[in-house]
Amino acid sequence: MRLASVMLAAVAVLAALLLWLHFASQPPKESATIANFYKHRAEYDELRAMLLSDKELVRVADWGIQTSDSLVEHTPTEGNFSVDRYHKYLALLHEIGAKGAFRSHEEHPEIGVQIWVSGFGGDTRHVNVCWREETRYNTITALLHTLQTLTQLTLELARRLHHKLRRMHLP
Repeated sequence: MRLASVMLAAVAVLAALLLWLHFASQPPKESATIANFYKHRAEYDELRAMLLSDKELVRVADWGIQTSDSLVEHTPTEGNFSVDRYHKYLALLHEIGAKGAFRSHEEHPEIGVQIWVSGFGGDTRHVNVCWREETRYNTITALLHTLQTLTQLTLELARRLHHKLRRMHLP
């Protein structure tokens, strides 16, 4: 009887662990991410502005920072990055429920706030809110223009083929 109770408890703990792992590895719904963005728009904008101004920063999270001159993440000291600035980042990240933030080091950097992450090594998935500091041609407009051009070319080819077939006296 005691062995059966222990086995039942072990199965229950294992089932609870598996359920927790399953639901913890599910990304947030897109609608929830968008709603959170609009709810905390001021905090996102402040993070974006800070990331744009801290050009030496690569990434920041509760485990520390990585700068362009550091190979590994570390807790900031006054010598290499302001501790107050680091705590400001952490407060904003905590307020919006984010895991961390990052920036690239291009002329027009990609700025991002990491909302969710799951996995390890090469099998990691992320949900980020990102900005690019450049004006890009509207993708939808470009696709519609391409589709319109292809439609016009297809109609022109069909017209020419019809004209050639008529000249050959084919139906």
